[in-house]
Amino acid sequence: MVAVTISHQEERGGSCCPHPSPPPWDPAEDLRCITTTFQYLHTSGWYWGSISASEAREALLKKSEGTFLMRDSSHPQYMLALSVKTRCGPTSVRIEYSRGLFWLDSITPGLPHLQSFPDVLSLIQHYTGSGHAPQGQASSDIHPETKPDPAKHSAKDSGVPLRLKHPLHRPEAFSSLQHLTRLAINRHTKSRDQLPLPKPLLHYLQDYPFHI
Repeated sequence: MVAVTISHQEERGGSCCPHPSPPPWDPAEDLRCITTTFQYLHTSGWYWGSISASEAREALLKKSEGTFLMRDSSHPQYMLALSVKTRCGPTSVRIEYSRGLFWLDSITPGLPHLQSFPDVLSLIQHYTGSGHAPQGQASSDIHPETKPDPAKHSAKDSGVPLRLKHPLHRPEAFSSLQHLTRLAINRHTKSRDQLPLPKPLLHYLQDYPFHI
């Protein structure tokens, strides 16, 4: 579990320094990367699809701090948003994507991007249990898609701790015994291909190499 700070600030202008041109990028890689991420999300059971920010807030309102879900972003320039229950109430953070990588939306100027990942499941797993902090954690700002409950968030409280602990599964998304077993195996080993299991079972483990 990693604590990230959400700070409510207006976006500011970027650096005036020129940036080198990125190398050529094959759009087919975008399709491959995005397709893989959504396959993982549908398997996870805690991807809630096209629910609104208010519906996500309602689902998380009575849950414990650190409970989270993934949903489609309501912003046309983003695909996904992470909705999470913070100590100040439910809020949402957009997920950035570019050139095969995903990261939490940051509005801090002059800092490098928060750590990026090849899929959203790797991003979430990193912040739930790896113990690794994002780059610039002490001073970074995570851009919330929705603000936490204003009745619980005073003007003096400029930062909201974002702690990811437990995914909230959709009510109809009952995990199979096979999937639960896969999660348990993934929690205890990183060498799945070396397990003494039949190839079909090894392929099943590799289809979802996460423990959340």
